[in-house]
Amino acid sequence: MQSGNVKVQLEVTKINSTVTTEFVLLGFSDISKLHEFLFGIFLVIYLIILLGNGTIIMVTRLEPALQTPMYFFISNFSFLEICYVSITLPRMLMDLWTQQGNISFYACATQMCFFLMLGATECFLLAVMAYDRYVAICQPLHYPLIMSHKMYTQLVVASWVSGIPLQVGQTIQIFSLPFCESHQINHFFCDIPPMLKLACGDIFLNELVVFIFAVLIVTLPFMWILVSYVRIISTILKLPSNTGRSKAFSTCSSHLIVVFLFYGSASVTYLKPKSNQYEGTDKLLSLFYTILTPMFNPMIYSLRNKDVTEALRKFLLKLAAW
Repeated sequence: MQSGNVKVQLEVTKINSTVTTEFVLLGFSDISKLHEFLFGIFLVIYLIILLGNGTIIMVTRLEPALQTPMYFFISNFSFLEICYVSITLPRMLMDLWTQQGNISFYACATQMCFFLMLGATECFLLAVMAYDRYVAICQPLHYPLIMSHKMYTQLVVASWVSGIPLQVGQTIQIFSLPFCESHQINHFFCDIPPMLKLACGDIFLNELVVFIFAVLIVTLPFMWILVSYVRIISTILKLPSNTGRSKAFSTCSSHLIVVFLFYGSASVTYLKPKSNQYEGTDKLLSLFYTILTPMFNPMIYSLRNKDVTEALRKFLLKLAAW
């Protein structure tokens, strides 16, 4: 009798699922009257992200005083932010302009795959930056030996490539699921939580895999960052000079602000239980870590960093002289 019920359930799943060739991103269709306003706002934000992070990259590469591992990580992080936001924002701008959210099956899978890979890179790179600050403050005499050119280059390369196999596998797993007749994604890009809501049948195993990957890629690097900063703060408090303490806190606080902005919103999105009640909140959280955080990063790293501010001033003076 039980096997018969399973067969019936499978047949119902097959009937309700269709061969999916296209999805529809609903985005902000529930506030359609504000489409033009939102398009203008997000276009300005995108230009700010490109200009701000692009300036950070240029200044840190051209200024001789900033040729250190820390600024090498910051320039990589700025480049990552440009790539990260370019996965979602141009598509969202196009949907707002055309008021159509149609996206093909393979385009949706490609967007998700790159979004997940770059998200993993951001988690790993933030952990690497925390390690760099730990070595610089807690082991200053060994810093040049530990953080050699070869070492920090390898750390950056590892941050970029480590998440690729995991996230490609996760994308394949998600898009191998049977999808029900409704192909409307209640989001502004193809992300895991809204995609799972469209899947037919039992997806417990898929949700478990997503949770495990989130723990590996989000939680473990975050725990590493916390441990690093506990030791960093403990060391800073022991410094005899108030000036030294102030400079160390200023450098580390910029990184911590970025960490909590990114991890706070991303963790709530991927680690909280699935629910249809807070889809609007999910969109707002996604906006925070996909768009607003990349916009704030250049301000955080430049306005709170005297070396970057001075290098930027020199760069602007040279630019004006031309």
